[in-house]
Amino acid sequence: MDSAQIILFIVIILLAILLLALGIQVFFILREFRKTVFKANKVLDNTNVITQSVSFPISSLSSIATGIKTGASFIHLFKKILNDKDEKSKK
Repeated sequence: MDSAQIILFIVIILLAILLLALGIQVFFILREFRKTVFKANKVLDNTNVITQSVSFPISSLSSIATGIKTGASFIHLFKKILNDKDEKSKK
């Protein structure tokens, strides 16, 4: 064999080994990335549960506040009606 062919053969073998090592490293990186995505997904699921558990009581408090406001308006109207009747009865 010619010396150029031997050098070319050695270079091809070295490139094949380097590409194989690179492929293995990419495999491990993608596997770690997959684990990271699964962990992030779990964190997002937990965040969703937490926000729902916080938003339900807040919406309940909002409903209670709306009820109190409506009740206060009704009481104010009732007092106004009573005051109007008292003023008419005084006349």
